[in-house]
Amino acid sequence: MTPMKWFLSFLKKYRGYMALGIVMTTAVSVLSVVNPYISGQIVDRVISGGDYELLMPLVVCLIGVTVVMGILRFLFQAVFETASQGLLYDMRDKVYRKLLEEDFAFYNKKRTGDLMSRQTGDMDAIRHFVAYVIYMVYQSVLLFVFALLMIFTVNTKLALAMLLVLPFTALATFFQSKEVRPAFKRNRDCFSSLNAFVQENVSGNRVVRAFAKEDYEIEKFNKENDKFRDAQVDASKIWMKYVPVFEVLSYILTIILMLYGGSMVISEEITLGQLVTVNGYLWMLNNPLRQAGWLVNDIGNFVTSVEKIYATYREEPQVKTPPSGLVKRHLRGEVEFRDVSYRADDEDIVMNISFHVKPGQTVGIIGSTGSGKSTIMNLLCRFYDTTSGEVLVDGVNVRDMDLYNLRDNIGMAMQDVFLFSDTIEGNIAYGRPDCSFEQVKAAAVMADANHFISALPEGYDTIVGERGVGLSGGQKQRISLARALLKEPSILILDDTTSAVDMETESYIQSQLKKLNKGCTIFVIAYRISSIKDADLILVMDNGRIIERGTHEELVAAGGYYATAFHHQYGEIPREILNERGEN
Repeated sequence: MTPMKWFLSFLKKYRGYMALGIVMTTAVSVLSVVNPYISGQIVDRVISGGDYELLMPLVVCLIGVTVVMGILRFLFQAVFETASQGLLYDMRDKVYRKLLEEDFAFYNKKRTGDLMSRQTGDMDAIRHFVAYVIYMVYQSVLLFVFALLMIFTVNTKLALAMLLVLPFTALATFFQSKEVRPAFKRNRDCFSSLNAFVQENVSGNRVVRAFAKEDYEIEKFNKENDKFRDAQVDASKIWMKYVPVFEVLSYILTIILMLYGGSMVISEEITLGQLVTVNGYLWMLNNPLRQAGWLVNDIGNFVTSVEKIYATYREEPQVKTPPSGLVKRHLRGEVEFRDVSYRADDEDIVMNISFHVKPGQTVGIIGSTGSGKSTIMNLLCRFYDTTSGEVLVDGVNVRDMDLYNLRDNIGMAMQDVFLFSDTIEGNIAYGRPDCSFEQVKAAAVMADANHFISALPEGYDTIVGERGVGLSGGQKQRISLARALLKEPSILILDDTTSAVDMETESYIQSQLKKLNKGCTIFVIAYRISSIKDADLILVMDNGRIIERGTHEELVAAGGYYATAFHHQYGEIPREILNERGEN
């Protein structure tokens, strides 16, 4: 499907509105030829002919046509605006839904500011085209054609003289349209880049201030701003070059009428009233010529915007739910990785991962930064698909499961905590918006968040998030944990969830996790050994591989990476290691 066909698929729904608008636009264009004709009759038959009895009927007719044209113009503008707003709503909704379907790989490559530009500036260019440009182009063509036809009825030679301007107009329009498209593409690209830069710096404002890099960021902003300004100026230069040409051509029509038409009146080839009639039609020729340059610009902007939106829309996610994916209301929580490897951007992230977890077990995952701990959980949630091997949940490959159902059975407290601009209650209840306040509070108690939430001035009704009250890292982590716990998931993933809380709070949270339903399988990714030492199975990862596995006691006795980490964190070497080394 081409970008234009995609756009027309939305416009098709409003073809009734568009047809009605076109009919009324046609009526206005037809009525536009009436008043100049009446004006000529007033000059010839009333002023020159002395038939004053016709004056009142002609004036009434003149006023009546003007009123009807005004009403019809208002109505068709309202119709086109209604269609444009409806189309904009449908298109924005469709694109937004597609954005929600995209996978992590898509968002890893796209900048938020670029995606925002698609939903704002580019969408508005499409709305402007439907609401204004369509009827202006159609009306301009009709006015020009009707005016020429009426002038032909007055005098053929005068009409042919005015037609001399038409080839020059067509030529100027052709050259302008060729220059407009690349200029507007660069303009939209620069706007997206500027938008992305501003969004990124507003989001990272604390980092900018912490490093006192305001001047540095202002300098970078000025470069982006300069690029956008230059693109705007370059686009403006196009209409600055061609719009005067169209203005000159419109004035030439006036000169032709005054000189050639005036000489024809003097030689009595036409009457003074006919000259007045043709003069009345002159604006119907001049206005389309003056509008041509602007309309070509608007059309170029529209085409560029449709292409950019469609280019984003047509990108298909690599991770898709199968057409007949398996749906289970409640998973048992059995997890198995069979020789799983994952590769991205020609780099091996995890390699040959195999382990089996029974329902209700707790698995601890520890390792150095970048060892692949979070990637394993992303593969379990099917945020990415494995390059080779299988990830099984309850004995079923996650590729064969309904994505929504799989993820609905998984609760995840992510490493990078994100809170929505909503109340604390709304953030905790995000996974179960229909739950009761008592359930929200119970989840907060389990996450050791109830006491600090209750201490806030508005308690659970406190607005948090991007523009809300500031919370500490530990408080955000506990809200995130409560959000995951409230789902009562079959599989709970805690990705470094207690890194920002004190040891006492961590101990309390661990005691609460032990009270969870026996069927809940828990994965704990952590750097602290205290977070995972009670796990049924501990996986030690390094460079994308599992290098050690076992219980806390087994790994300490093994004297490997885990034992060394235990020594660094607890400040002592276990007796088992000393005995193995033969040290006293």
